Amino acid sequence: MKFVVDSMLGRLATWLRVLGYDTHYQSYYLDEEIVGLMRQNRWLATRRSTRWEQCRKTVCLHSEQVGEQLKELLAKLELQPEFSGWFTRCLRCNVILETVADEEAMEKVPEYVFYQSRGKIKVCRSCGRYLWPGSHRNRMLKQLTAWGFALGNDSYDLT
Repeated sequence: MKFVVDSMLGRLATWLRVLGYDTHYQSYYLDEEIVGLMRQNRWLATRRSTRWEQCRKTVCLHSEQVGEQLKELLAKLELQPEFSGWFTRCLRCNVILETVADEEAMEKVPEYVFYQSRGKIKVCRSCGRYLWPGSHRNRMLKQLTAWGFALGNDSYDLT
């Protein structure tokens, strides 16, 4: 499932990427840009119902809270996020993250991170950011759990 998220829903775009969904977002769109992106088989998520009601692949969201927006969007499209897709995309670039070899990771991340997260360090080849499972990811998992998205047991690895 791929999305284009209008400029009113930037935080939603980030959380869709956390869940592994291909999500295009920018802070300003021309109408023809949105139409072009929707031709790429993307669903439009918007809060502007009157502007896009003629497009059949539009989901109009009513909530002002990002957690509620996320639940509303997934419920309307009857989607269940697969845990295997979580944390696979760059939150800035939307690019699929790649696992890096230990040699590369050792040169790019702090030493303690390398030894704690060896084999789990990923890179965004678009923006060059290196990412690893740490406290930020744990906070995101706790937030997803609070919103009702995390698995119902402790079978997932927080690291």
